[in-house]
Parts: sequence; structure tokens; C-alpha cells
Amino acid sequence: MSKTLPYSMKDVGYDNAKFRHRSLLKTFIQSSLTSNVKRECTKCSTGKFLVLLLIGGLTYLMITHTSTSVSVSSNAKSNNIGTEELSSLRRFWRKPPRLPPRLSPDEMSSKSVPNRTLEKLNTKSIWMARQQKVKEAFLHAWSGYKTYAMGYDELMPLSRRGVDGLGGLGATVVDALDTAMIMGVEEVIVDAGSWIEKHLSERISGKGQVNLFETTIRILGGLLSAYHLSGGQGGSSLHKGPKPVVYLDNARDLADRLLVAFTSSPSDIPFSDVVLREHSAHPAPDGMSSTAEVSTLQLEFNYLSYLTGNPKYGLESMKVFEHLKTLSKVEGLVPIYISPHSGEFNGENIRLGSRGDSYYEYLIKVWLQQRGRNSTYLFDMYEEAMKGVRHRLVRQSVPNGLVFVGELPYGSQGSFSPKMDHLVCFLPGALALGATKGLTKDKAVKESILTFEDLENLKLAEDLTKTCVEMYSVTSTGLASEIVYFNTEGNSESGPDGGNKSSEYVHDIIIKPADRHNLLRPETVESLFILYRITEDPKYREWGWQIFEAFEKHTKVDTGGYTSLDDVTTIPPQRRDKMETFFLGETLKYLYLLFGDESVLPLDEFVFNTEAHPFPILGNLVKQ
Repeated sequence: MSKTLPYSMKDVGYDNAKFRHRSLLKTFIQSSLTSNVKRECTKCSTGKFLVLLLIGGLTYLMITHTSTSVSVSSNAKSNNIGTEELSSLRRFWRKPPRLPPRLSPDEMSSKSVPNRTLEKLNTKSIWMARQQKVKEAFLHAWSGYKTYAMGYDELMPLSRRGVDGLGGLGATVVDALDTAMIMGVEEVIVDAGSWIEKHLSERISGKGQVNLFETTIRILGGLLSAYHLSGGQGGSSLHKGPKPVVYLDNARDLADRLLVAFTSSPSDIPFSDVVLREHSAHPAPDGMSSTAEVSTLQLEFNYLSYLTGNPKYGLESMKVFEHLKTLSKVEGLVPIYISPHSGEFNGENIRLGSRGDSYYEYLIKVWLQQRGRNSTYLFDMYEEAMKGVRHRLVRQSVPNGLVFVGELPYGSQGSFSPKMDHLVCFLPGALALGATKGLTKDKAVKESILTFEDLENLKLAEDLTKTCVEMYSVTSTGLASEIVYFNTEGNSESGPDGGNKSSEYVHDIIIKPADRHNLLRPETVESLFILYRITEDPKYREWGWQIFEAFEKHTKVDTGGYTSLDDVTTIPPQRRDKMETFFLGETLKYLYLLFGDESVLPLDEFVFNTEAHPFPILGNLVKQ
């Protein structure tokens, strides 16, 4: 036979549902009903009488309490009747104060929505203000160029004059145009568009030697992006300036002249240089082409083929990748030189810095542009290469463990070099794009498209982005040098640090005297932009703002423009007198987008060429 559970008389005074003290009345009733008194008293008439009296008294109190409440609302004078007697009874029988109800986590979340909304609005206003600062910087850079160098390739802001270092096609005009369109700076759109309409065609037909790679990514890429953003085929917005067809006509004319670099080569690897007015091409003086340069043409030529309906541009450029697919590699990694005569790699130097970088970038970006168009082999090459990077090139610094990508200057059998160009800071963005295919991380998780390797690549992207930011933080100016070296276990580099003794990583990073310059490069802010869009982590915005403030403090020229620096480790830094076109075309564009609305140029709808010119992903377009 089961026994009753033991309990203490203290339990009688508590209401278990709310864990609060019961009223005296409840306690009395509970005690009466649970004691032997009930059983004994109800056996006699006196006990029965007392129970009935108790019930009658309770009923009377309830009735008088209710009637009093009603009478208060109907006749205020009745408050004087029996006030003292009723109040004394109520004090005796009053209910204990009720505790406020406990909210569920969901209810608590909904209650805090107004506060979170307000916080979000405040945060949004901060980033809108910072985005406006970037626009002001762009206008300051453009004003210097327009005043002292309009029509030249680049501005020398200290000597206040222009210089042609990229073939004389007005590279800054074309490179900056789509940035102005994205920012909505109509006066710059009119200035640049009018110059292109009046002068560029003549320049293209009359100029001499240009570099195939630089002309394709800056001029051809800029024209095609401007065509789209100005309302051309598939475009979504209109701006002042010439009709979009002006940009497309110039792009077609330029590409027809550049094609000779492909068609005159004895292999599928194009020559590096083109003479525009002669429709001729030739190799570089040493006979070699850069691996990165020959494989960083395809986004532009593919898009031109789509726009014109003429497949020749895409076909010629894609022959390069189809050929590179057949060559032997070191776990997907390739040497930085290739011969257009033999079609074979030259030398063994493997790196993701200069002359190697954008080969890996365009593997994933061309695949994204061409998805569903027989380009699966590009993604396979990309995946193999990233495995090779993780296995062969990724190391950690000492004493604080920064993750970095080094080099194999003597090939797979040679020694490892802990050298990392600032150019390598494109890689985190490329890794993140390859992992989520341009979607946010949360969306990619919900759609179950992330593989284990994707997650590894995304983690590497985040680690490398931090390293790239620390390359800025370790210097006295807060701006990165062109090249750094890392101290590693058993291989400590000798040399000076970046000058910022308060940096946690001052002993991890070495900056040699010849590498201390800064060219206003965009690679780190490019990766910050992509990582913020994909992870939605606000730290990437904050890091970008720190970098922008350093540019403003140390590179801004009062008379107009911004200048490169000779030494980022000293204050004040020595200035170099050069504003690269990519400062307007890339650096400021990525900063503006980093601080702006995530719906502008979404990464699952647009792919940026290596000069930050956005093209729509072809699979998303419907031909009109």
C-alpha cells in the first residue's frame, strides 16, 4: 500500500504555482481541510453550525465587496457608508500583492523590439554619415584630378599635374565613372561621360602601346560597367551624361583592337602588349606573360560577348583557361610566368601576390559569372588550388599566431618564404565568395549549400582578413606597407617593425625598408566589404572606418587628390606624389559600399572584376 508523501506545515503557506505567500484566509481553510479538526467538528451539531456560519460570513463579505465596488462607480456619495468598517475588514482580508507575470523569451524579445529598432536606426544613421564622408573624399580626389590632370591617366597631386602611365586613354576618367554612378554624383558622371563621348574614341584609334591586362580591367571593364549602370541592357538605373551606347561602342572598338593579342599568339596564351593604332601585338621584352594577367581578362570579354551577341570575345579569352586546365600544377598552384610561344609555365615561383593573384580570383569569379555554361572545370580548379593554399602556403606567425599566406619562390621542393604582399589580401574575399556563392552565411546555412570545405575556407577568410587589418594596425600611420614578412617558428625574420609599439602584433610582422610604401591599394577593404556582406559582422565595417580615417589623415592633399606614401612607419610619412586610378575606381568604391545598404549590388547578382567594376551575373539576366 502506498504511503502519503511527507511534507512540512510550511508548505501550507505557499502557492506552488507562483511561489508566493498565500493569504491568511487560504491558509486557514487549507489547515482546516487537512487536519483532524474537520473530521471531528463536523460530527457534532455545534461544528456544523460553525462551518455554516463561516460560509455565510464569507458569502456576505464577497457580496458587500462587489456591491461597494459597483456603487463607487455609480454614486460617489456611497463611499461614506461604512467606510471605516469596510476598510478595516479589507485590511484584514486583503489579498497579497501579485507578482508581475514572467514573460517567455519570445515575449521578452518582442517587448525589446522598439529599443532594438531605435538602436538599429541610430547605427544606420552613423554609417550613412560615414558613407557620406567617403563620397566627400571621392569628390576631393576627383576635384584634384579634374583641375590638374583631366584626360591624363593619373594625377600627381603634389606637383599638380597629370601623367600618362597606362597608355594615355584617360584611365582615371573611366576607372572612376562607375564609382560616381554608384554614389550618385551626377556632376562627375557628366564630366567623365562627356570626356569619354568627345575624346576616348580618338584616343583608342590613335594611341600606341598598351598593356593588355591593365587596359582590359580598367578601361574595358570600366566602360562595360558604366554601360550597365547608366541604363544599358539589363541596367537598373539611369544617370545624366551620354547615352549608354556611347560606352558600349567604345568598349567594342577597344576590344576589337585588344583581340589581336590572342589571335597573333602562336599558342592559346595571349601576348602581353598591344599597339592600338596598328592592330598589332607582341610579347614583353623577356618573352614571358604573367600568369595572372593572361587569366584576368575573361569576365570582361565574356560580358562583352553577351552584350553584343558576338561570341568571339568570350571564345578567345576562355581558351586561356581551357589551356591552363591541361597544364601540370602543384596541388592546383601555378608558377607566376607563362610563355605565349610554348604555352608552358616558366620558372617555379609560386605566390598569390603580384603576377599570381588574380589567376585564383578569376577562377571563382568567372565560374560565378558563367554558372550553368559549361564552366564546372573552373570551380574544380579553384577548389584544388584552395586546398593547395591551405596545405602549402598557410602558416601562423609567432608569438601571437596571425594566419598568413607565404610563398614558394623556388617551387614545391624549395624553402618556404614568410613573405606576404598586400595584394594577397584579395584572397579572403575570394574565399568567402567561393564558400557561399555570394549569399549571406545565414542564408547559405539555411539552404544547406555549405560543405565542410566551404566552412574551412570561410574560417580561413576570416582569419586572413584579421591579418590584413593588422598589417595596417602595426604601422605608425595605420596604413599597410606594400609587403610584410612574418616571424615563424624556427624561422625568425630580422628587420624593423611597423613602428606602432602599442600593437599586439608588433613582434609578429617585419617591414623591410624597401617595402614600406603604400599605393592606396584596395585589396583589404575589398575583402572587408565582401566579408561584411557575407557574415554580417559589424567589426568589418569598423575596421574599414579605421583604414579610411588613416587615409584621410595621412594621404589627403589640401589642393585636391590623395597621394601614395613612401614610408608608412614614420610620422609624418614621406609622400610619393601619385594618385593611382584604383583609389577612385576600387578603394573608395569598396569603402562606400561597405558602409552602405546591403541591397546595393548584391553579391549573388553581381560579380566585381579585379578593378572593382561590377558586372551582372549572366545567369540572372534576361535578354531583352
